[in-house]
Amino acid sequence: MKNLSKNMTLVAALTLAMTALCGSAMAQDAVAAPAAAEAVPDNVVSYNVALTSDYRYRGISQSRLDPAISGGADYTHNPTGLYVGTWLSSIKWIKDGGGDTNLEWDIYGGKRGEISKDFTYDVGGLYYFYPSNGLSTNANTFELYGQLGYGPMYIKYSHSTTNLFGVADSKNSGYLDVGANVEVHDGYMLNLHAGRQKVEHNDSLSYSDYKIGVTKDFGVVTVALAAVKANITSLAPNGKNLAKSGLVLTVSKTF
Repeated sequence: MKNLSKNMTLVAALTLAMTALCGSAMAQDAVAAPAAAEAVPDNVVSYNVALTSDYRYRGISQSRLDPAISGGADYTHNPTGLYVGTWLSSIKWIKDGGGDTNLEWDIYGGKRGEISKDFTYDVGGLYYFYPSNGLSTNANTFELYGQLGYGPMYIKYSHSTTNLFGVADSKNSGYLDVGANVEVHDGYMLNLHAGRQKVEHNDSLSYSDYKIGVTKDFGVVTVALAAVKANITSLAPNGKNLAKSGLVLTVSKTF
């Protein structure tokens, strides 16, 4: 009986030791195993707000070189890549042109996705709405656009199916946009852009614009600083050249 008791004690000790070793190994495996990728939701809604020192669009100030405030909302259906969104901003150029609104309201939709690794596409339409703008040629504009991207680089073309931003007889104008957004250090993004606006039947209004800037997401807000330039003169009633070279600071938040 004494030997049997010793044997049973030894068996029990070995069993406890094996259990402990197995448990330790399982725990180590659990720590070593990479965390499963977080599932991307099918439907995503996001909102954005921004304050900028000068609302520049295609190199030309929309806010008379003064600050502007903007905000918008976006919905994306990830399984298909379909999206819709809206964006609003304060402006001054309509009133400078003799119209009667200080609001730009954009409505857009399209489809984006990946053709192959690092090779992306984005196609859609964008309607620029200026409520009760009152210009002799309606400022409301609709453009179709298509974009191809490879890594940080992209090329995009926008084509107006209406007159372009209040310019008479300018239907079928086009804007070519090429650029890149490259991370240079610790989340700092270098933003490069060159564009060419062709205004149909108005060659004197056609021009090129350029931008070089840096963007950094600090978590609480995203800050962007950019130098912009356009090779055209666009004068406001007060004599300001709305296309002059300058620096633009933007603070934004997406949530």
